This record gives sequence, structure tokens and C-alpha cells, in this order.
Amino acid sequence: MVVAAVLLVLAVAIFLRSKAPPEAARLLPESDGIIYVNLKPVRVFFHKDVKPPEHAAEYQQFIDAIGIDPERDLDEAAIALHRMKDSNGPNGPVAYSMVLVGKITGKRLNDWLDAHAAARESYAGHTVYSIPSEGRTVRVAQIGYNMVAVSNTPTPEQIHSMLDRHSTAAWPFAGSTLLRRHYHDVPLLSLAWGVGQIGLPLADERGGAINILGFSLPLEADSTIIASVTPALSLGGSLNVKVVEIAPNSDKAASQSDALNMLLIMARGITVSLADNAANNGLRELLRTAEVKQERDRVVVTATLDRSLFSGPAESPKTPAGSSSAPETPR
Repeated sequence: MVVAAVLLVLAVAIFLRSKAPPEAARLLPESDGIIYVNLKPVRVFFHKDVKPPEHAAEYQQFIDAIGIDPERDLDEAAIALHRMKDSNGPNGPVAYSMVLVGKITGKRLNDWLDAHAAARESYAGHTVYSIPSEGRTVRVAQIGYNMVAVSNTPTPEQIHSMLDRHSTAAWPFAGSTLLRRHYHDVPLLSLAWGVGQIGLPLADERGGAINILGFSLPLEADSTIIASVTPALSLGGSLNVKVVEIAPNSDKAASQSDALNMLLIMARGITVSLADNAANNGLRELLRTAEVKQERDRVVVTATLDRSLFSGPAESPKTPAGSSSAPETPR
């Protein structure tokens, strides 16, 4: 009986853990939006299609100094979006807090942070480094053997919150209000997902409509959205994209669904004349497979993303001659 009880408890614990958000996301502070990417399967999925980028000189110097290449060593990234009251301030309309996971910690990173920090703070048994960056302060703390917390918010409250949450991270359903409220809507096995007001970085400066690929979508920046990318079951190696908007009511969902369908028809027409290459063909396929429908108070957009859309080398912008050679810090 004792053995059976122990096995039952373990089975329940494993089940609950499988339904829980990733630890990196659970550490994020209260925010307006969350974006999460699991880079391990992404690298496996695209390793034959995307060539290593050519780094700008100062970024390469930064990589050499810390001994970490994020494109190789970063496994997970969880990002919290914070709406700023003053969109003209140093952070612009949105500030960020991040938890990064992978082979990204170590003495060389610690030495670089110590050398570039304008201030240091000891909090919850961790050292928080304050790095000046373009009129803002970027706070960085190594919070585990494979985990780093970063925040560029105006106050240290957010990075303090991440350090506090780290001490209770074993609880599978810990996390911010936003995560607890909406993570159950994220499809299982998602490689990347976002919840909340994730339109914030894509909205115009006045906080108006969301703009993607030159189209102004009939969605407000404060719309509650659940977006996800999951592997397709087909052998072709494609991805399923799903975006759900929670509208104020069913009537609003119906009008926004109609407007998105009209934009989809226009986008399909525009891409017909694009040159015949892998990227454009992938974009046409994405638009061809896209569907928009209404489900009560929700607008649901689905599409299939072919890996050819990501083929070809990814390039980093070149640094203009005469620019500073100091390593760039996170913004």
C-alpha cells in the first residue's frame, strides 16, 4: 500500500509538472505580456535551413569577452513586456524583463559584468549588476548554474521579483497573474508562445493598431492575445501557427474576424506578383493556408508555416565606420 501511494503521488506530481509553464516563464514578474521561445527544438528544426549569421564587430567582441555565443548556447528565453506610462521616456513604450536559460553563466560573464557595472546590489543572495545603456539601466543577475535574469525597467522591482520567485520556482503553478490566467490556453508542445498584450512592440507610437508586414491589423495594442507555434504532424517539417484574440464580446469578435478576412484576401493578392524564391513562396504558402474564424468572443487565426520561409543566411547589421567598439549591452 505504501509503495502504491508513493507511486500515485509521483504520477500526480509528474502530470502536474507536465501541465505547468516552463520555469523560465514562472520566474517572470507581473507584466502586460509574455513571450517564450524554446530554442533547443527550434535549432533542431531549422539547423539545415539557417546559416550562422555574420556578427557585427562590437557584438563579436562581446561574445569573445564573455565566452558565450547566444545562438549556440541559449536554450530558452522568457520575456515579460511592461507598458511604460511615458512612451517618450528612455524605454519608449515598452520595457523588458527576461529570464535566459542555457550554457550562459560563468566566471567570464561575471567578470564582464563586474567590469562594466556602474553599481552593484546584493539581493536575496545574488549580485545584481547595473549596466548603463543608452540612457537606461540594464540590471543583470546570474540566478542559477544555467540561468540569467535581465531587466531594463526604470526601477529594480522587476528583477527583485524574479529573484524572489526563484526561491519558490519548484512549485509548478507559481508565476505571474497573466501566466496563471492564460497559460492553459497555450497548445501542448508549443516551440514558442505569447500571452497577454503581446501587440505592444508592434503597435504604433500612439498605442494604436498593430502593424505587421505593412498591414494595420484591426486589433488594439491592449488586446489580450494567445499566440503559439507548434510542430505539424506531417512529415514535411512545417509548423502550425495559431493566434487567438479575446474580444470584449461576440459582436466585436465578428467584426474583427470579417476585417481580418478582408486583409488576408488583400495580402494574398499582393504576394502574387512577388519574385519566385524560397522566402516568397513560403510567405505565399503561409497566406494560402491561413484561416480566420470566430468562436464566440474569440477571433482565431491559424496557418501553416513552411520551413522554406526561413531559408537563407541570417545577417547582422554592419557597424558604420567610426562607431564605438564597446560591447553592446542588452536594452
